[in-house]
Amino acid sequence: MPHLFSPLTIKGVTLRNRIGMSPMTMYRSVDGKMDDYHVSYLGARAAGGFGLVFPEQIAITPDGRTTVSCAGIYDESQLEGLARVCSIITSMGGVPAIQLGHTGRKGSLVTPWEGGYMLPPDHPKGWQTKGPSAIAYGGDMPYAPEELTVEEIHDLYRAYAQSATWAVEVGFEWIEMHYAHGYLGSSFFSPLANHRTDQYGGSLANRARFHLEALDAVRAVVPERIPLTMRLGSDDLNPEGTQFDDSVVAIGWMKEHGLDLADLSFGGNTDDMHEMIFNQPRAFVERANRVRTEVGIPVAASWNLGKPQNADDVIKNELIDLVLLGRPALSNPHWPVWAARELGYDNPFGLVPEDWGWWLRNLRADQESLGFPMVSEETAGAPAAAAVQTQGPKVATGADVEPGAATLDGAPLHVAA
Repeated sequence: MPHLFSPLTIKGVTLRNRIGMSPMTMYRSVDGKMDDYHVSYLGARAAGGFGLVFPEQIAITPDGRTTVSCAGIYDESQLEGLARVCSIITSMGGVPAIQLGHTGRKGSLVTPWEGGYMLPPDHPKGWQTKGPSAIAYGGDMPYAPEELTVEEIHDLYRAYAQSATWAVEVGFEWIEMHYAHGYLGSSFFSPLANHRTDQYGGSLANRARFHLEALDAVRAVVPERIPLTMRLGSDDLNPEGTQFDDSVVAIGWMKEHGLDLADLSFGGNTDDMHEMIFNQPRAFVERANRVRTEVGIPVAASWNLGKPQNADDVIKNELIDLVLLGRPALSNPHWPVWAARELGYDNPFGLVPEDWGWWLRNLRADQESLGFPMVSEETAGAPAAAAVQTQGPKVATGADVEPGAATLDGAPLHVAA
């Protein structure tokens, strides 16, 4: 039976455990470049035991960023910083992963702590956004995108392929496409954002065409040993938007086009979400398990899996294959070590580099002074609530999300009352 600390092999890549650090936008880049900050912050998570380590979403074009402070892989000058990130993650025992993305109509923003609102196209730090249709997101993002032409769509495929080629060259061993959270791929998939009447709009097959053709472009340049995965906006939580049943069908098509793992998340194409699941533990696990069962593809999920018992339970029960942690990875760079101690697994300090592990195992001091919380007898290895496989989508309604709260990517989530 698998567990949280069992290895996971997909294609030619083996993760040392089932714990991944989810992409989290840091707004620390200048001209799209990564620097010492990213090396230290990402290297610490690899040293802390995470099997898979993502930086933030990496833009494939300048106008694919969220803000002017976001990272990119659209210029050769950005490759040195990305190569340093890959090097430190690998040397600390993790697998470096990259999430290629384009924010579409949710770009040209200021940082969340500045308000997260959209800048007009003529602002020095703003730009004209692009999307499948000229429909503004609304609220704090009032400026409509320009509708992409078919030739511009094909240009984006070439940008994806070039970015993926560079990603492999600098050392990334896991390629993910970001098609969730209201960004470009997610907006192509959603009837709320895509009103096109050509081959990229209307039917489910047409709305999924962008995903499939982009996958084809990337799979053609990425070595077969490297996993190609996708974070999919699988449900807009709105009756007029992306429906989960459609996502299950589309993921089956994506598997035929070379997709190796599906990472399930929310659509993010509207504030008018009728089911508020964001405070619900294991928010997307049941949906991911349905994809795993019906499509027959490995799946990952994030969102509210930061309690070790929950994370271990969904792996042991074979509901999902990989746990992705965002804020827990930020709050505790040694989350895997803490989880191993909480769950009673052998040799938790074997997750950190050998020299650190030696010192931590050979303690000549008070155990409570080590720096990790002591594990209580009442909670050590205690199972979480029983998990049940699902034969279809089943989502409980949780507490409302506070308007302006950040999403998994770090951008503000504006939830309608």
